[in-house]
Amino acid sequence: MSVRTAANGIDQNVLVWGPQDGIPLLLVHGNCSSAAFWEPFVRGQLGGDDGPWRVVAPDLRGYGDSQTVPVDATRGLRDFADDVAALLDVEGLFAPGSTPLVAAHSMGCGVVMQLAVDHPGRVAGLLLESPLSPYGFGGTRDLDGTPTTEDFAGTGAGAVNPDFVARLAAKDRSGDEATTPRAVMLSAYVADPSAFGADEEAMLDTVLSTAVGEDNYPGDGATSPNWPTTGPGTRGVTNAMSPRWFRVADELVRLEPKPPVEWVRGTADVIVSDTSLFDLAYLGQLGAVPGWPGEQDCPPQPMVGQTRAVLERYAAAGGAFAETALDGCGHSPHIERPADVLAALERLAGAARLR
Repeated sequence: MSVRTAANGIDQNVLVWGPQDGIPLLLVHGNCSSAAFWEPFVRGQLGGDDGPWRVVAPDLRGYGDSQTVPVDATRGLRDFADDVAALLDVEGLFAPGSTPLVAAHSMGCGVVMQLAVDHPGRVAGLLLESPLSPYGFGGTRDLDGTPTTEDFAGTGAGAVNPDFVARLAAKDRSGDEATTPRAVMLSAYVADPSAFGADEEAMLDTVLSTAVGEDNYPGDGATSPNWPTTGPGTRGVTNAMSPRWFRVADELVRLEPKPPVEWVRGTADVIVSDTSLFDLAYLGQLGAVPGWPGEQDCPPQPMVGQTRAVLERYAAAGGAFAETALDGCGHSPHIERPADVLAALERLAGAARLR
């Protein structure tokens, strides 16, 4: 069921499944997708309307059928987090007084980390699937998230392939070129493109629902005196993920109370990885981006290592987390290995005492 609601001052589209008194579960999608990217998982693993879960999955601003309004990148991912937080108080979505589990994918994990930090006690447990590093995307050199350059060169909208952006804006459904949305979805969102099966066209619809522009995806560009001569701007989605604006590691470690965390990732993920094909520093190391200044000046971001280091600090400070690494799986385990994601979700529900 699709529900339209005004929350945080914008018109949001929300997909809802299951009984209102079911186990409360909030699903938050990632970049270049929408709430419907969860639909095969909800249908196949959670039982849809006939399952025991109360599933609420919003389209983030500028995605799916939610209102396209600007993203202020200087707030990191807080615009999105504020939108989602407002839904927790919308009558009829969840049972009164319930505190949901929250599962998120990719960029959505950054959104829900911010949500948890800004609204302590509103999240019963966190399932982080292929998460954005707590230190943002790109531009950091070590497990402590130390910036590679003072201006975070190589991060933000300037790091996005302009041909992909143009094809996304044109809603190109072809797959002949490597930069088409379909080709990117089939090669980067999953390790095995056959995992989409009969849902491929519907999943492509979610990618093509992305609002393109300087206020949304990817955002405005900025120049830099440092390699690769681009840096993060102040508007739009990709800039909001830059470590210039998004860094929640320390706040997450200090969070009280600390919800249990399940971290699920694929070992063949090419987007969120210590060797990410979307990190300009790693592409420079491969020779795909000319002029790379070398390992000492511009090492690839250790994305997985950073998340593990932060979650280990989280556990040392009184929290709890479990890491599940799925061999050969790509960026979207809920598409490729849905039973494993369900198992992690059920463990999380048990840890949060919601079963």
